[in-house]
Amino acid sequence: MAQLIGGLGTSHIPAIGNAIHKGLQNEPYWKPFFDGFPPIRQWLGEKKPDVVVMFYNDHGLNFFLDKMPTFAVGAAAEYNNADEGWGIPTLPPFPGEVDLSWHLINTLIEQEFDVTTCQEMLVDHACTLPLKLFWPERDCPVTVVPVCINTVQFPLPSAKRCYALGKAVGQAIQSWDSDKKVAVIASGGLSHQLDGERAGFINKAFDLQFIESLTTNPEWATQFSVHELVEKTGTQGVELLMWLAMRGALSTASAGVRRVHSNYHIPISNTATAVMALEAV
Repeated sequence: MAQLIGGLGTSHIPAIGNAIHKGLQNEPYWKPFFDGFPPIRQWLGEKKPDVVVMFYNDHGLNFFLDKMPTFAVGAAAEYNNADEGWGIPTLPPFPGEVDLSWHLINTLIEQEFDVTTCQEMLVDHACTLPLKLFWPERDCPVTVVPVCINTVQFPLPSAKRCYALGKAVGQAIQSWDSDKKVAVIASGGLSHQLDGERAGFINKAFDLQFIESLTTNPEWATQFSVHELVEKTGTQGVELLMWLAMRGALSTASAGVRRVHSNYHIPISNTATAVMALEAV
């Protein structure tokens, strides 16, 4: 059976792609953020996952406000990149892992998660940036299964529901008839709000407690309702639901996790950014 080796989390601010494109990683504004990645890249080089399951949120490429699934799973042979602005070159298509996609879809529906199945799926910066950040030097060496969670159009799924989704995904990965190694990725920022009266809102204390909880008390954030999370983290801060899904998946692989590395930096584009790698032990 497939092996779930660990989980990764990172912010996915569109400006990161522009910084990569222009080679700004060592500029003072960007260096504290990009310095968080080399230890994780070294760990990935040692563990060599074959496949990643990516929890992320679509930004209007596939689903707009008139049609918004709570959960959607990609089942395509490849995923074409399309993005919004910045003049960044479009990336080559990313290869999918169709067999795992359908195994996830069948398992999730059996467990009463009514997912939307996408045999064609565009991917934006929320899916492509983590791949470029974790594997920057060459073509992406992993195949991808995108799992989209709605954090845009209310009503949003609860933190508890997203953690449960992650657990179901983790169980499905480990029951997949394959000898491949799989990692799960959470793509989303921590506290931030891009609009309204609280634009620029960041809650460092909550972010740091949340990051710590992912190692020591992974269900801690599931005590909060979505509205409480918006209050504590900002309108777009609810992207932390991806991190909860990632951690839920890992909870099925081992009793505990080892924190490989983490980094927290504020601000980038008025947001709190973080990166983390957890190994199932």
